[in-house]
Amino acid sequence: MKGLMKSIVVAILTLEARVLIWRSMPYVIMVTGSVGKTSTKDAIYTALNSFLPKVSKSLKSHNGDIGVPLTILNLDNGWNNPFLWLWNIVGGFLKMVFSISNPKYLILEVGADKPGDLRDILNWIKPNMVVTTLFPHISVHVQFYKTPEDVIKEESLPIFSLPSDGVLILNDDDEKAVQFGRDYEGLTITYGTTPRAKVYATGDEILYAQIDGRSVPVGMKFDVFYGNNKVPFTVVGAIGITQIYPVLAAVASSIALGGRLERLSNVFDDHEVPRGRMCIIPGLKGASIIDDSYNSSPIAADSALRTLKRVRGSRHIAALGDMRELGNYAKEEHLKLGKIVTETANILITVGPLSRYIAEGALNNGMDEKNIYQFDDSRQAGKFLETILKEGDIVLAKGSQNTIFMERLVEEVMLHPEEKEKLLVRQEGEWKNK
Repeated sequence: MKGLMKSIVVAILTLEARVLIWRSMPYVIMVTGSVGKTSTKDAIYTALNSFLPKVSKSLKSHNGDIGVPLTILNLDNGWNNPFLWLWNIVGGFLKMVFSISNPKYLILEVGADKPGDLRDILNWIKPNMVVTTLFPHISVHVQFYKTPEDVIKEESLPIFSLPSDGVLILNDDDEKAVQFGRDYEGLTITYGTTPRAKVYATGDEILYAQIDGRSVPVGMKFDVFYGNNKVPFTVVGAIGITQIYPVLAAVASSIALGGRLERLSNVFDDHEVPRGRMCIIPGLKGASIIDDSYNSSPIAADSALRTLKRVRGSRHIAALGDMRELGNYAKEEHLKLGKIVTETANILITVGPLSRYIAEGALNNGMDEKNIYQFDDSRQAGKFLETILKEGDIVLAKGSQNTIFMERLVEEVMLHPEEKEKLLVRQEGEWKNK
């Protein structure tokens, strides 16, 4: 949408959403942080929906000035079609006036692309519970802020909008999150990977299955502790700490609202991790793909690479695209990632101009130049990857969503490309035309 038209549409839909919130008065759960918001929001929905009535959540990754009203009104993105936006306005009005099946619990993912975004959202909707993910020093969108600390300040704003009788769920592994929670007087429940947290996980293992005589990764298991209780959890179809944190946040949120740990374990046996977030996809020639193509940032890419190293396989291939919107920190962070690649992968494939610094960092830290391949286009990189794939290879695909689209590389090497609509991110027509 053009700037003026978007402002008008946002204003109208926000007004409709405000009225609907005023009418229905749901219990609002806000998920904030720089990474992992969608996975956390979906995990919380899976947990709460198992024992509470009328639970609703943000659509996909809708978390900004237009996404939050669309979520509340349960409307789809109109993209660049003015007729669809007009239809949304009409539909929003009808729901504002006549809707009677409104949620009692509303899980909202909130994010900031630029200064003021979260403040604007908090001007008209207040949380009853806030769940934090991670506040890394260098985050996505940092180029639009004066300092990295300014990003963290904005993303922490929901914490300071909580009422005194609210609930704060904090990632105890993140010192910044813990600092923000020290002055909150309401109920606080921490989660993490050490016994210091009230809800914590240990013993995570990658699960393997025998398929056609090969051992392939299919998920992970770990133990969750709360009080004197210890319960095993399993996540199918995805791996890595970035999919453990959401489960822990969901458990903590559920406990705050009356849920029981022992009843939540079975719930996650059928949980579907959002597409493009450390998802396991069968690849050509007996390879396995870790599809983390939704987006990328320094902390998320670091975590993904370290998970890649843990997976049993003949070779570890890192297919990495640019990490966008890092501003003045872009070169340094890509070079740092190159060093991590040398510790976690045998082969590096880069996509995009900024990722050439990843290649440079890998080369400077001892990776053989013959194992480094650089491309400008993700589909072209995927076609090349197909030519070098071997049985037992483990491929990590990760990159930013803006102009990089690493899911196109995944499409070129996945065993069943006919299932791409179900398995890959950004399969809508508007994305495919970019």
